[in-house]
Amino acid sequence: MAKLTVFFKDKAIQSGLFENGVVHIGRDETNDLTIDNLAVAPAHAVIIIGDDACAIKQLNDRFPLIINGEATKACNLSNNDMISMGKHAILFNTAEFVGFSAASDSLIDDVKSLNQEIDRTLHNPAANLQIMNGNNIGKILPLKNAMTRLGHDGNGIIAISKRKDGYFVSVLENSGTITVNNEPLDDKSLKLNTNDVLVVNNTSLQFFLN
Repeated sequence: MAKLTVFFKDKAIQSGLFENGVVHIGRDETNDLTIDNLAVAPAHAVIIIGDDACAIKQLNDRFPLIINGEATKACNLSNNDMISMGKHAILFNTAEFVGFSAASDSLIDDVKSLNQEIDRTLHNPAANLQIMNGNNIGKILPLKNAMTRLGHDGNGIIAISKRKDGYFVSVLENSGTITVNNEPLDDKSLKLNTNDVLVVNNTSLQFFLN
């Protein structure tokens, strides 16, 4: 499995999870990943996703395929490679999720035990956050616990809770600017939907379900 996130002018505009197989990328709507721009060929490239490796191949010589700033016709892809097509960029992520150094597991032991018990009773799809800016751009944070805390004391802390009807975010400490889709979260508890973007301590995080 791989995740492809499309950026335009450094802003994420779409993303998708793809199982093993062939992913067609281009301007035509018949592609698995469509980029509506004249600088992108109707059939621009294909990505072949396998268990042990992923590769990309250029389909049209008139439309360059650039990986991490270098033109290529075909190559193997690695986690966090950036694929450029015209003014758009596609961030490639493998299914090997990378952990986040924030205090997501800093709950006291009895709360952790409660989380584990609650988690056994819930059957929601697995969810993740992807870092969308800064030094850790592209890294993925699995939301494994019934409650996950993110942030730092003095700069704002949020909690994402796994409930029967979905994942909900709320503010534990509102020392900094905390927003969801550019709207202040304040003291609300908000249900998260796929592709929602949270900003905590100037770090942008995109929520998505597996």
